[in-house]
Amino acid sequence: MVPLAFVLVFFYQPLVAIFRLAFSKAFVQGLAAFKLEQVTRPLGFTVWQALLSTLLTLALGLPSAYLFSHFTFPGRKTLRLLTLLPFILPTVVTAAAFNALLGPRGLLNLGLMALFKLPSAPIHLLNSLPAILLAHVFYNTSVVIRVVSASWSRLSGRLHQAAQTLGASPWQTFKTVTLPLLMPSILSASLLVFLFNFSSFGVVLMLGGPRFATLEVEIYTQAMQMLNLPLASLLSLVQLSFTLLITLLYNRQVLPRVGKTALNLESTPLPRPRKPAEKLLAIVLIVTLVLLVAAPLLSLVARSFLTLEAARGERGDVQTGLTLRYYLELFQNRTGSLFYVPPLLAIRNSILYALVTVVLSGILGLLAAYAMQRQGGLRRVLEPVLMLPLGASAVTLGLGFLVVFNHPPFNNPRFPLLIPIAHTLVALPLVLRVLTSALRGIPESLRQAARVLGAGPLHVFWSVDLPLLLRPLLAGMVFAFTVSLGEFGASSFLSTPEMPTIPVAIYRYISQPGALNYGQALAMSTILLLVCALGTLVIERTRLPGEELF
Repeated sequence: MVPLAFVLVFFYQPLVAIFRLAFSKAFVQGLAAFKLEQVTRPLGFTVWQALLSTLLTLALGLPSAYLFSHFTFPGRKTLRLLTLLPFILPTVVTAAAFNALLGPRGLLNLGLMALFKLPSAPIHLLNSLPAILLAHVFYNTSVVIRVVSASWSRLSGRLHQAAQTLGASPWQTFKTVTLPLLMPSILSASLLVFLFNFSSFGVVLMLGGPRFATLEVEIYTQAMQMLNLPLASLLSLVQLSFTLLITLLYNRQVLPRVGKTALNLESTPLPRPRKPAEKLLAIVLIVTLVLLVAAPLLSLVARSFLTLEAARGERGDVQTGLTLRYYLELFQNRTGSLFYVPPLLAIRNSILYALVTVVLSGILGLLAAYAMQRQGGLRRVLEPVLMLPLGASAVTLGLGFLVVFNHPPFNNPRFPLLIPIAHTLVALPLVLRVLTSALRGIPESLRQAARVLGAGPLHVFWSVDLPLLLRPLLAGMVFAFTVSLGEFGASSFLSTPEMPTIPVAIYRYISQPGALNYGQALAMSTILLLVCALGTLVIERTRLPGEELF
C-alpha cells in the first residue's frame, strides 16, 4: 500500500489536475483565440521525427544485434559496454557532446578552419533535423542491440539447418524461420525506441532550436515562457495519450510461444568472422559504432580542456590551447554572473537529490517487488499502476507538480522535495524491473528451509533474500542515482535559481553567449559523463547473467 499511495498522490493526482486545467473556464474562454494548428503542428513533427529516428536506429541496430549474437571478436565486451553508455547519459550531456563535436565552436569545425584556413565554421548542423536524428540514433541503438541480440542468441540453429536441407536459400531461411521468431523482439525494441524519441525533450530543445518544436518542447514553452497553462495542459494530455498508447502496445508484446526445438538450451561459444562478407560486416559495424559513440564523447572531454583565442592578423584566426580554467571557474561565483550560485553548488544539489532518490526508490521498489510476488488482485493492480510512470513524460510530470504542489513544504527554496520525488517516479519502474526479476529467481525452498529452522520473516529476509538481492539492488540503486543526476524534463520546471541541478545549469550556461559560459557547460557535462560511465560499469558488473535492463 505504501508504493501504491506514493504513486497515487504524486503521479496520478497531478495528471488529474492537468486534465481539469485543460478544460477549465480559462481555457474555454480562450477557445476563440485557440487554433488547431497549435496542437497538430508539434504533434505532427513529434511523430515524424520519432518515426525517422526509429527507422535509422533499426538500420544500425539490427545488423549490430546480428554481429553481437553470432560472432566474437577482440573488444566485444568493451564495445557492448560502450554502446550502453549513451542510454545512461543525460540528454543534456548528449546535446553538449554533439555541440562539442559539430557546433560552431566544436572540434570538427575548428579542425576544418585550421586545416583550410577558413574564417568561419563551414559545418552548420546544429538547429536542424539531422542533428536531432543523429543524437537519437546515438543513445537508442543500444536498446535495439540488447533486446534483439538477446532473442537472436537464444534461437537454435537446428531449424535453419532443417530449412536448408529442404532446399531453402539463406534469404528464404531468414524470411520464413528467423524473422517470424525475432519479430516480437524487433517490435518491442521499435516501440521502446519510438517511445523514447516521441518523449525526447532535452535533445530537441538544445539541438533543434526554435524551428523544431515537439510536444515536449511546446509544453515547456507554453508553460514557462508564454505562461499559457491551459494550452500547456491540453498539449500534455495529447502527449500523455500517445505515450500511454505506445506503452500499452509495448507491454502487449510477448515472446513467441515456440517449443524447445526453436531455442538454444545450451551455451555454445561464438565463432569469429571467417568469410570475407562476415569480416567486412564486422569491420564496418565496429567502426561505425565506435565513431558514433566515441566521437561525440571524446570531443566533449577534449573541448572542455581547450580554450580559444583570437590571433592578431587580418584573417582573425583562432588559436587553441590547453587550459583548466573552465573547471576552476566551477568553484567561483564572480560578481555580475548570470547565476545566484556557483556551478559547484548545482553539482552538490544534484548529488543530494540523487541520494534521496536512491533511498526512496530503493525502499519503494523493495516493497512493491515483494507485493507483486503475491498472488491475488493486488498484484494485478500494482504492476500496471506502478509501471505507468515509465510511459509518462517528465515534462508533463513537472507541469502537474507545479499545478498541484506549489505550496509549502514541497516548494521549500532551501531544498525542494518535489525534485527528488519526481526523480523517484522516473526511476522507480526501472528499479522495480530489476528487483522483480531477481525475486522471481530466488527458490522458495530456501525460505521454507529457513522457516523450518526457526527463522522469522525478518530473519528469512536478512539471511536468505538480502544476500541474493544485493547485486540487483545495487544495480537498481546505481540506475536510480544516474537517472536522478541526469533528469532534465521535470527539473526544468521545478528547480529554482537558488537550487539548480546539473542538467539545468548546463542548459542555462550553454544557452548563453560567451566562451566562459560555454566552457563551464562542457566541464559540468564532462563530470556528469564520468559519473555515468562509472555507473554503467557498476550496472554491467552487478547485473545477473542473462538479465537485461530493457
